[in-house]
Amino acid sequence: MTEQPPDRILRLNAVLNRTGLTRATLYRKIQAGTFPKQVRIATRCTGWRESAIREWMRNPMFYEAGDVS
Repeated sequence: MTEQPPDRILRLNAVLNRTGLTRATLYRKIQAGTFPKQVRIATRCTGWRESAIREWMRNPMFYEAGDVS
């Protein structure tokens, strides 16, 4: 069996660099449910699961966010 690397948490700048989206577009897509939701890291700190970003990048036109925590 192949062991998968751990799922990293990406911060905002890393997500923007990988996706090519602007901050406003990213948050608009989150509100519309067409981009993965953030996960809370600490009280005032959030990020995105790297696996969720990879999944979105495979097919961004038809992505729909689920209720995955």
